Amino acid sequence: MNLELMGKTALISGSTKGIGFAIASRLAAEGARVIVNGGSDQSVNSALEQVRKAAPEAKVEGFASDLATTTATEALVNRFPAVDILVNNLGSYEPKPFDEISDEDWRHVLEVNVLSGVRLSRAYVSGMKQRNWGRIIFISSFAVQSLQPSTVPLCASMAESFHHVSKRKCSKTGKERQREIQTIQEQ
Repeated sequence: MNLELMGKTALISGSTKGIGFAIASRLAAEGARVIVNGGSDQSVNSALEQVRKAAPEAKVEGFASDLATTTATEALVNRFPAVDILVNNLGSYEPKPFDEISDEDWRHVLEVNVLSGVRLSRAYVSGMKQRNWGRIIFISSFAVQSLQPSTVPLCASMAESFHHVSKRKCSKTGKERQREIQTIQEQ
């Protein structure tokens, strides 16, 4: 498959394993310059090694930091000021009984699952508009369709937030089909 990604830069948050890693690997194999992100140097270096082993010609770089923080996001944008494809894959939750979910738990889930993607999208969308080309993708979870008491913060943080962020950005920035913002739910 040729996705015509040569010369494009892709950032995938939370991409050292799982869906994020699969996306990073595929985009690298398609010729995009890929920025792999994870929470530790060890996990990022391991992912970079695996991508390079599978696609020796791949242009991959790493950024090890918790993108749920404003400081880390600013550092990332300073190091990589232009991104053409942004995949907001960072997500976290810890199943707990509803009455045991503290305010701090709620804040953490919202920072990771919502605000990390909002900050990254806000940082990169203007460059995409200037280049008249860009993709912003939010990866969500099937859990938002099957609410369980232990997953309330996850569902609340992902379901409506990503849907509305995507819709609003599309309506304001997507007059040409060269810029698209989508939400995808993993199954």
